[in-house]
Amino acid sequence: MARPVFSALVVLSCVAVAAGGLFVAFGRTHHQADPEITGSTTAAPAQLGQSGLPVPRFVSLKTEKVNVRTGPSSDHDVAFVYQQKGLPVEIIAEFETWRRVRDSEGTEGWILKNMLASKRYVLIAPWKKNELTPLYASRSLQSGWLANLAPGAFGEIATCDGQWCDVKINGFRGFVQQEKLWGAYPGEVVN
Repeated sequence: MARPVFSALVVLSCVAVAAGGLFVAFGRTHHQADPEITGSTTAAPAQLGQSGLPVPRFVSLKTEKVNVRTGPSSDHDVAFVYQQKGLPVEIIAEFETWRRVRDSEGTEGWILKNMLASKRYVLIAPWKKNELTPLYASRSLQSGWLANLAPGAFGEIATCDGQWCDVKINGFRGFVQQEKLWGAYPGEVVN
């Protein structure tokens, strides 16, 4: 079974346009997230897995199509297929060359480790179904905002300082409060 491609709507408001502002929409397909399981609420990684790396930890999908299996071997059935390169997932267990992952909706399964990348991406507050998240010009609520990001907007992390992440989304770069992201733990520093 193929998993739908993730998407979200990013609503950008160009402040420089005087006549009411210019609104532009960008889209990708996205599932609705369950608010009980989606926020980056897990504490920072505290133990090491078989690989010597922290578990849990966030990574991303390396390719456009990634099979997710019911168990840690190619003998197990394919439960579904992710179809979004860069999608952030959380590694929650390791077994030999397999990684048990969880996505922003709480769905879990096993992926071969060579299908995962350490490059960090985020989803903007997928658990906030109808609430826009501001993209700020700097690490301050008082700074000018650059855009309003819809739940599930997909972007790349440049850095995180534990409270704010510098992200790139649809050609725009700005800052989002770290607690509003799936793909970075609260308090985690990402360089």
